[in-house]
Amino acid sequence: MTSTDAEPVAYPFNEATALTLSDHYEDIRAAEGLPRVRMPYGETARLVTRYADARLVLGDRRFSRAEATRHDAPRQSEAQTITGILSMDPPDHTRLRTLVAKAFTVRRVEKLRPDVRELAEGLIQDMIAAGPPADLVEDYALPIPVGVICRLLGVPEADRPRFRKWSDDALSTSSLTAEEFEASREELRAYMADLIAEHRARPADDLMTALIEARDAQDRLSELELIDLCVGILVAGHETTASQIPNFLHVLLDHPDQFARLREDPGLIPGAVEELLRFVPLGVGAGQPRYALEDVEVGGTLVRAGEPVLVAVGAANRDALRFDDAGRLDIARADNSHLGFGHGVHHCLGAQLARVELQEALRALVLHMPGVHVAGDIVWKTEMLVRGPRSMPVGW
Repeated sequence: MTSTDAEPVAYPFNEATALTLSDHYEDIRAAEGLPRVRMPYGETARLVTRYADARLVLGDRRFSRAEATRHDAPRQSEAQTITGILSMDPPDHTRLRTLVAKAFTVRRVEKLRPDVRELAEGLIQDMIAAGPPADLVEDYALPIPVGVICRLLGVPEADRPRFRKWSDDALSTSSLTAEEFEASREELRAYMADLIAEHRARPADDLMTALIEARDAQDRLSELELIDLCVGILVAGHETTASQIPNFLHVLLDHPDQFARLREDPGLIPGAVEELLRFVPLGVGAGQPRYALEDVEVGGTLVRAGEPVLVAVGAANRDALRFDDAGRLDIARADNSHLGFGHGVHHCLGAQLARVELQEALRALVLHMPGVHVAGDIVWKTEMLVRGPRSMPVGW
């Protein structure tokens, strides 16, 4: 067991304008122990790149998310962006998650599938009617998850241009100062507070009204927790899915044999979505740090109490010790226990909803635009935590 003190390596590794996984991860996985890395801001951290180590850190209660709020946490942006449910440990995390979880059960989400399918197919038909080229992001990838989460939560879809800017700011890295980030966050909180006030005056059959009831009648969360929970659901409920739809198409176009197989057998779509979730490293770098609450051995390294650990999920999902031929895209891969939605108590609450949206988005493209192709220059997101096209012109 080691507690190496080698010079920290600059991090993150992945390029923002691509979907490749940096070769540095393979080199690190092949070496012993956990290296120390330094992000643009905050203290140094240990970096986890192996699947087994990732599951340990994400799932073990000896690693804390809440502790990050008491440290100069390693991060890509000047501002400390840790707020809301993602900054909590049980029991507070459990209390808030329980309030929302029933809206995202498999049974409830499957009831939404016909509406998601109708939305996806309608958007495809609109693009076909308008003629090529179309922007897959603006005309297709964004409207699907935005439409679904707005209806589910109770947010006016017409406000998308407003909260789109705030959402970009929430996931920004180096493009905002700490003051600018805080101002944007407070604008989004004020917007959500106004919507909550409207829902209090005119309750509706949506998740926001249910959360207000939990706040006002049952006193199960504070007013700020209510606002931040709604903000978190809105941002997380559309951003990653909106990024992954064009990401998935981009990767499939780079693997024409797999795309052809999918067109020949659309029944492979659910498994293809799982494989794409494994294969595509969505983040520029690792996610939010976990802090060791006591000394813990991870991957042959002694992580000391109070030390942060970063988990590179994209690298863990390419670990050859867990996945056969891990660097190859195989849409028929079996036993695909990827970490694309995380693991442990912070496993993505909306994972099932994201699956339905991604499956239906991919299905409509495969069935109604079998000849879809890139028809111009892709503009990539930059200075963001997640990777993906900001615009992606396509023809068919």
